[in-house]
Amino acid sequence: MSEAETGENIRVLVADDHAVFRRGLEMVLASEDDITVIAEADDGRQAVDLAVELSPDLILMDVRMPQVSGIDATRAIKEHLPDAKIVMLTISDEEDDLYEAIKAGANGYLLKEISIDEVADAVRNVHAGQSMLSPPMATKLLTEFAAMARKGKEERERSAPRLTNREMEVLTYVAKGMNNRDIARELFISENTVKNHVRNILEKLHLHSRMEAVVYAVREKLLEIT
Repeated sequence: MSEAETGENIRVLVADDHAVFRRGLEMVLASEDDITVIAEADDGRQAVDLAVELSPDLILMDVRMPQVSGIDATRAIKEHLPDAKIVMLTISDEEDDLYEAIKAGANGYLLKEISIDEVADAVRNVHAGQSMLSPPMATKLLTEFAAMARKGKEERERSAPRLTNREMEVLTYVAKGMNNRDIARELFISENTVKNHVRNILEKLHLHSRMEAVVYAVREKLLEIT
């Protein structure tokens, strides 16, 4: 979908300590009418400073960087810009990095083995409100979800916050990867109402991102994991 069709340009900050990779990303994204790379950072600290200064629509963040890691940078950016969209784009397929990135508030976790042409679609999808995972990382995450779902059910039932029926419906659709617009269409309510529900859900559950909400939904068996 072009900028003319969406009516907006997605402003992207690229943070990666490999200059060649940054340049390659910039060249690929520069060919897209609706995406503009507004700045580059070669370490986590610079990524935080540029994000706070420029408020990009989306940040492509490497995990392993000098000075400050991509995960720590994500955590710091989320403190300053809670609504920032951050996608980890990395060679690290370590489970610990994946889980820590999600806890830090990342909206996606993509391995650099994906086709570079797919990055533009990932940028659009995450900007539209979806969460993105490379298939190998999604498998690892679902395995962890299944393990979580088998643990401590009684304790969770005692301590689980109460959501309204509508909030439960919205949470279930969020867990299925639907964006606010599609959820609004499904429930016949306005997109702003969906945004309010999502905000209330995150506040009640003490979560920081839609992806953490997915973790919660699977743990509470709102989704079937096989």
